[in-house]
Amino acid sequence: MTPFDIGLIAIALLVLLVLSGLYVPIALIITSFGAMVAIKGSPVLAGKMLAQAVNESIASYYFGVIPLFVLMGFLVAESELGQDAYDVANALFRKLPGGLAYGTVGANAVFAAITGISIASAAVFTRIAVPEMTRHGYSKRFALGVVAGSSVLGMLIPPSLLLILYGVLTEQSVGDLFLAGVFPGLLMAMLFCLTIAAMIWLRPGFVGALPRAEGPKVSMTELAGKILPIILLVLLVLGGIYGGLFTPIEAGAIGCVGALILGLAKRRLTWGRLRRVFFETGLISASICFLIMAAQLYSRMLAFSRVPQEFGDLIAGAGFGPILVLLAYIAVVILLGMILDSSSILLIMVPIMLPIAISLQMDLIWFGIISIIAVEIGLLTPPFGISIFVIKAAINDSDVSLGDIFRGAFPFAAVMLVTLLIILAFPQIAIGILGQRY
Repeated sequence: MTPFDIGLIAIALLVLLVLSGLYVPIALIITSFGAMVAIKGSPVLAGKMLAQAVNESIASYYFGVIPLFVLMGFLVAESELGQDAYDVANALFRKLPGGLAYGTVGANAVFAAITGISIASAAVFTRIAVPEMTRHGYSKRFALGVVAGSSVLGMLIPPSLLLILYGVLTEQSVGDLFLAGVFPGLLMAMLFCLTIAAMIWLRPGFVGALPRAEGPKVSMTELAGKILPIILLVLLVLGGIYGGLFTPIEAGAIGCVGALILGLAKRRLTWGRLRRVFFETGLISASICFLIMAAQLYSRMLAFSRVPQEFGDLIAGAGFGPILVLLAYIAVVILLGMILDSSSILLIMVPIMLPIAISLQMDLIWFGIISIIAVEIGLLTPPFGISIFVIKAAINDSDVSLGDIFRGAFPFAAVMLVTLLIILAFPQIAIGILGQRY
């Protein structure tokens, strides 16, 4: 049996183990070690080679980025800056029909720029926005759909944990990935707002009865007090990265300090909340870092099996163009999104696709943005749709079914697919901001 055959069997076994419910990192480790033993013929040699891969992943400088940005995200969430962003956005759009819906999208975009965790956005805005929207006459299904759709902006607008994860897997600049996510994220937010406007006009029954002015009027002084801390934190983190003042890991550390100071200054970070922040940060960070280590084993196994290289040669020999290959890749990622979480999809698919993308001379930053958007669509697709499950848990309403939330989120998942196709057709939307590299 050739290494290529062993690699194919390992991939098939990995999919079966994951579908059977085995924790993804454990499945990656089992299949990678088994395949390496079969390829090298020695458990000791396979163990040493895989141990080296794990050591290299832990020693990576960017391995420290993840816990810092996770900590900053939870500090921001517990400091109730999401509520402040929502109040400001609503005040700006209150006189428009559907103002609260636009405000939810805008607030999620702002919140994404200081957290990077879409699950946090989904949980925060389910509690903040849905009660307020339903109180003003919106249907609950539409309100939940708006929250579900706009929450995924956190995976694209920097700082994004998925972009950091992609950068670690592909050894691409996290700063460049953050820059490349700005305009696609803003484009998606704008298309969400256009979709809301179209639904208000074409399907008013689905949206609900809307008042002419929504929400209380807020003074400019109060608005400034709510928005200035958020702007300062965004400028501190992203401005420092883009201005060349900080590396991403330094920006994460400084952002944590800034978020902590803001939370304490606003007297919203109690000892109980801080304990919850540190507990959740440790839990999420350990899970993601364990995933990365397992993915390095998987990538090393694939390299020795030559599966990606053989597929790359096959595609090159068949004359398939980059667009056709990308469309097939996107279809597979979206299908996997129906059964797997975002990180797992990246960890399984990117090591396979990366050598093929390189052989077809794709820009890896652009390819990363394409991958993240395709993965995001999976956050809203049944039966898994992790954002939908988070929203269901956060709303804690027996009258709202998972099906109701999925139906409410469907128009926004369709918009995400349109955004993906636009960026596929016009790569400069993502990489044009990195003009000096092209």
